[in-house]
Amino acid sequence: MKLDKIDLKILAALQSDGRMTKLRLAEAVNLSPTACWERLSRLEKSGVITGYTVRINTDKFMRRTTVLVEIMLKSHQQADFQRFEAAILKEPGIISCDATGGGVDYILKIVSEDIDAYQRLIDRLLKLDLGIERYFTYVVTKNVKATDPLQSLVID
Repeated sequence: MKLDKIDLKILAALQSDGRMTKLRLAEAVNLSPTACWERLSRLEKSGVITGYTVRINTDKFMRRTTVLVEIMLKSHQQADFQRFEAAILKEPGIISCDATGGGVDYILKIVSEDIDAYQRLIDRLLKLDLGIERYFTYVVTKNVKATDPLQSLVID
């Protein structure tokens, strides 16, 4: 689907505040309410907008530890990648998994109650014999920046 600057402005505005009224959204992107509503409906029907969510500051009510993990697999056959990825999809504590090029095959972002819980998760993965050759753990001490993708675009 081809998106123009107005579509991107709509998406960026909603990503910033998904609860804004349709009238306020139309004003934010400089469209009439009807035109804005038609574009919004098209974005929803096409699957570009898949839902509306809320961001929750879990630091306010629970302890958690965020860990980044680099994973290198022993073998690089398609079946090895598929087996690893299928196992990762089943782990709720793994909130992000990116396949990467270069010396590392995957980078995981794991959120757990504490380091012990993280280690239990890693031990489970290792027991599954997913072909993990090496892994490197980086404990996140502070989040410096987290931006929604469209918020980083400059849309004129």
